[in-house]
Amino acid sequence: MRSIFFFVLVCLSFEGFSQTILKTPWTDQANPEAPLPEYPRPQLVRDTWQNLNGQWDFAILPKGSSPEGGFAGKITVPFPAESLLSGVQKTVGPENELWYERTFDLAMDRKGKRMLIHFGAVDWEAELWVNGTQVGKHQGGFDGFSFDITDHLVKGKSQKIRLRVWDPSDSGPQPRGKQVKEPKSIWYTPVTGIWQTVWLETVPESFISSLYSVTDWENSVQVFYPEINNSTEGQEVEVSLLEGGKVVASFKAQPNKPAPVKIPNPKAWSPDSPFLYEVSIKLFQSKKLIEEVKSYAAYRDIRMAKTPDGHQRMFLNGKPLFQYGPLDQGWWPDGLYTAPTDEALLFDIEKTKEMGFNMIRKHVKVEPARWYYHADKLGMLVWQDMPSGDMGNRWEVRPGIIREGMNKERTPESEEIFKTEWKEIMNEFKFFPSIVVWVPFNEAWGQFKTTEIVNFTKAQDASRLINSASGGNFEMEGTKIVGDIMDLHNYPDPVMPDPKIFGANTILVLGEFGGLGLPIEGHTWQLKDNWGYQSFTTKEELKARYSILVEDLAKLIPKGLAAGIYTQTTDVEVETNGLMTYDRQVIKIAVEELKKLHEKLYK
Repeated sequence: MRSIFFFVLVCLSFEGFSQTILKTPWTDQANPEAPLPEYPRPQLVRDTWQNLNGQWDFAILPKGSSPEGGFAGKITVPFPAESLLSGVQKTVGPENELWYERTFDLAMDRKGKRMLIHFGAVDWEAELWVNGTQVGKHQGGFDGFSFDITDHLVKGKSQKIRLRVWDPSDSGPQPRGKQVKEPKSIWYTPVTGIWQTVWLETVPESFISSLYSVTDWENSVQVFYPEINNSTEGQEVEVSLLEGGKVVASFKAQPNKPAPVKIPNPKAWSPDSPFLYEVSIKLFQSKKLIEEVKSYAAYRDIRMAKTPDGHQRMFLNGKPLFQYGPLDQGWWPDGLYTAPTDEALLFDIEKTKEMGFNMIRKHVKVEPARWYYHADKLGMLVWQDMPSGDMGNRWEVRPGIIREGMNKERTPESEEIFKTEWKEIMNEFKFFPSIVVWVPFNEAWGQFKTTEIVNFTKAQDASRLINSASGGNFEMEGTKIVGDIMDLHNYPDPVMPDPKIFGANTILVLGEFGGLGLPIEGHTWQLKDNWGYQSFTTKEELKARYSILVEDLAKLIPKGLAAGIYTQTTDVEVETNGLMTYDRQVIKIAVEELKKLHEKLYK
């Protein structure tokens, strides 16, 4: 990793923005002709693929128009239109649509193969044409989608694709996280359009379309669930686990059936020892190999269990583990939702690990698959939020006990949008062993039918813990909270739910606290009026207050506190509560000092 850090700070005014240009160490390393060239789906790797990131034509037009009159210029995919790195940096808005077009040459042999186009994520509604023919439409800003475009290709190498995107931002009911049309305080710049890698790949008629696995801890078995698209009679799937290139276990199964692989002397994955097995998945037709894809797997178990002191804890691989990490928003001053490079994407997790955290709460945002791959490789536990939307309901607080409030009355359309995207997110990301907790709601933001949604979440994935509503608005089933976790938010000082009332059947968590602000001159999103829950003027003051917070947090652990989440990893726009500045140039408390402070939490 390069160690030369730099920053550029100038005033800028454009299309409703008035702020500074804030660069990260990787801003100028992002190649506009071929950004983010890495294979985007490490959980299912094929050799035959083509990256379509780079220069596309774009136009921002009134909703319902078409770009037949021509395009406005070039946009760098996959950076959202409002971002610096897109080269556009214009607000699109719900009254407009963003159009993309690109002509490209196929670099792969397509004879006897199907051609798929994949979009890592597009916010929010996307409609695709290939060589003038409408192919399909997708709604959802955080889940990937694909189309089979084989029948729409023309002879020769040259092909043309066109994409229409519409995003209602905070005027619509869809999941949107922290995006708003008018950014302020804890609400950030809107994101429109393609914001993850676009790529092509060739596959056979029958092919391996997805894979995930679950650990059967008691029986030393890793159960794989390979999905075969267009499966036929006489096919067989072979799943093999390898260590250092050598097969240690394998199992053959019928297509779309579980493949339980018995592992001799299995090696467990944990933050201290993030061991990953290499995985090969082969598809055979009458014993003839049709295709092979590469993947990986972790042997790890997460569950709720009671310790001898009578408190419910989170058990990782049969042992209680206090989980402590930062609230991670995943925003970038140059790319907004999109990190400028893969090195940048890795950086935040690496620094979090070096600081002595063992967990990250990914806050109302979903990252590209490579972020979770890096978390898997480094041994970082992840709590995954569902991005919030359709907000407006309010709550009341009974301090230290529970937050209560009205559930949001959402329309049937709004409920369906939420459930569809939440299901897609879970199905797409339940592969990653680093994810140990699903969080469907945050602070009653758009929260509705909590018990139903918790049961819906469990139906998609019963192998992880469920935090029904981080920060409040819990529902009860008898004396037990719906879900596995009761999670309070409190700023700045740490508190915990009352263990006498809730500790017998529920994991007790402090889901947000801290929020200590320190704006660093030359490293802020705007020149003045930056914001923090509690602000300081020097690094020494910040460290002294943070040290007290950690000491107070440690005192709650013997009382039954099972996890804590500090706000937050980095500053984001006007919010200066980060342990690092928004541009990742300044770490406000030395990494080694943070690690020393945190060690006491795990004893």
